[in-house]
Amino acid sequence: MRAALLQTTASDDPAQNTETLRGMVRDAAAQGAELICTPEVSNCVSSSRARQSRVLCLEADDPMLGALRNEAARLGVWLALGSIAVKTGDADGRFANRSLLIGPDGAIHARYDKIHMFDVAVSETETYRESAGYRPGDRAVLAETPFAKVGLSICYDVRFASLYRRLAQAGAGIILVPSAFSPVTGAAHWEVLLRARAIETGCFVLAAAQTGRHAATEGRVRETWGHSLAVDPWGGVIADAGTAPGITIVDLDLREVAQARQRVPSLAHDRPFEGPA
Repeated sequence: MRAALLQTTASDDPAQNTETLRGMVRDAAAQGAELICTPEVSNCVSSSRARQSRVLCLEADDPMLGALRNEAARLGVWLALGSIAVKTGDADGRFANRSLLIGPDGAIHARYDKIHMFDVAVSETETYRESAGYRPGDRAVLAETPFAKVGLSICYDVRFASLYRRLAQAGAGIILVPSAFSPVTGAAHWEVLLRARAIETGCFVLAAAQTGRHAATEGRVRETWGHSLAVDPWGGVIADAGTAPGITIVDLDLREVAQARQRVPSLAHDRPFEGPA
């Protein structure tokens, strides 16, 4: 099957980002993509909670989601909306970082809220506290498609191998890791983490990423690493999108999933153990 990774430099303007993605989705479908993947926070990259509070919506009202559901139905493709930031109605005002898998019927076939929050100090000048603005999810999600079972994850999740093992043992053949990775951690860890998750699970890993310097009307300007990656079940990099926005097309032979797991059947080799205290 053919997949497309869309690499974007989203701003804090959801309307502008929606138009950019609509055009890219159409172009990817024209190139034969059956599964089209967008990055994390496709609708709005912003460090300003005030800006987010003004421009974000509840899921049911999100204009990007509505537009891309229509495009998926019109084009007859599967569309993995890597994530959008949405309001939740929670009393504390926190948003959800939510991934949605849209089918060729335009329906939402799966939704996943990011479990692991990016609360880190990358350097003295670059710190993040995702949990201050976003509530964490608490449920792993596996979606059925005609080509494979698809496991959903988002960005910082990639550092938690147990989530991916759970998805693979439940039957995932493809795992998605849409991201907006920091340039510092991206240079050090992005590729090796994605390759490790593919090797450990025997899955294809598709990681559509934000890239570059993101225009912002308020708050700190963010920069992201780019390098959307597709990795095969043996850990080989099929494609690296570099740092420019654009569309990366990859052809996947799903038979490679079974072949990798036959060669190293580690998913069936779990053993109980005790300790450490």
